[in-house]
Parts: sequence; C-alpha cells; structure tokens
Amino acid sequence: MRELMEKRVEALREELRSGQEMLASLDAKRGDLQQTLLRISGAVQVLEEMLDDPAAGSDETSAGRDRAGRPDQ
Repeated sequence: MRELMEKRVEALREELRSGQEMLASLDAKRGDLQQTLLRISGAVQVLEEMLDDPAAGSDETSAGRDRAGRPDQ
C-alpha cells in the first residue's frame, strides 16, 4: 500500500510541475499578446486622430472618405 501511495505522490508531483510550466508559458504568451494589443490600439488611435484632423487628411487617397474608408455620403 505504501509503495502505491509513493507512486501516486510522484505522479502528482510530475503533473504539478508540468502544470506550473504550462502556466508560466501561458503567462508569457499573455504578456506578449497584451503588448501587441497595446501597440495595435495605439496605432488605431493615431490613425483615427489623423482621420479626424482635416489637415492630416488632405491627400487625395483620404479625401472624401469616412473612417472606414467608404466614400462620404
């Protein structure tokens, strides 16, 4: 009986170690994704501000278009 419990403890320790490694990996990926989303959000904000600024949108490609790039109505 004792040998069976020792094997089970060892198996559970291995599962715990594996789970901790997976969690650390996911945390790192989450951090990377948060940084990517922050950069994208910043780029969207800059572009929206440029679209709202008449002086910035004076080139021919953006003239007469709304934020989504559709022709103004």
